[in-house]
Amino acid sequence: CWRDGSDGDMSARTAPRRFPLLGATALLMYAFLYLPLIVIVLYSFSADKVNAWPIDSYTLDWYRELRHDTQIIEGIKLSLRVGLFASLIAVVLGTLAGLAIDRLEFPGKAALRFLIVLPITLPGIVTGVALLSYFTLIHWDLSNWTIIVAHATFCITLVMNNVVGRLSQLPRHLDEASADLGATPLRTFRKITLPLIFPAIIAGAMLAFTLSFDEIVVTLFVKGRDNTLPLVIWGRVRRGLSPEVNAAASVIIAGSFIFVVLSTWLTSRSSKSS
Repeated sequence: CWRDGSDGDMSARTAPRRFPLLGATALLMYAFLYLPLIVIVLYSFSADKVNAWPIDSYTLDWYRELRHDTQIIEGIKLSLRVGLFASLIAVVLGTLAGLAIDRLEFPGKAALRFLIVLPITLPGIVTGVALLSYFTLIHWDLSNWTIIVAHATFCITLVMNNVVGRLSQLPRHLDEASADLGATPLRTFRKITLPLIFPAIIAGAMLAFTLSFDEIVVTLFVKGRDNTLPLVIWGRVRRGLSPEVNAAASVIIAGSFIFVVLSTWLTSRSSKSS
């Protein structure tokens, strides 16, 4: 009898508690975050030129017109180029920084990591003003390259954090075993470390590309004559919402969603493989 009673007490103590209010709060939070995005996507299919609810009829005409909108197409091309180059720079520097922080011991290590993370934690207007002042100081004319450099400064953090997180999951004896077998540090990195952290690098690159593609505040301060897609949309929104703007925003939402999902999947996959 005592044994049965203790089992019952144990099951009662280990039974998970339920918090109905927590679930309701989570639903409200998700609704607050995603309902505006859903509304934009729905309006992009509306046949009316003026946003009105409920939507009477749906059409794909605004997406067809979007393909012939030269300003938006050029903005998309520039955003893709900037995001690609900024991500490549972030991958190289972020991976090297992650390896240094995880594998090396040196004075000022904590300060270095803080300085690398700082650009993404600062308000965008502060980062934009700082970068504009720096480019002016070194007499670098504002152009597409200044946008790339500016975006790379905060994209590095995403790649570095992913690499550091992945390296912390890897057992140290792998490098030691490789060295015992006669492999050089470079060969160990190329054959063992790089394949294991590669999914984390790609995940960080996808997040960096998404952040760069959507960035608007920093870009305003460091852009040249050309506008990225977010700046094109921002300029048109000041004159009022239009169906083409809703369609362009929906394209950004879809692309960002795909990249974030892929990045999350790669990160979870690399964690499970360890």
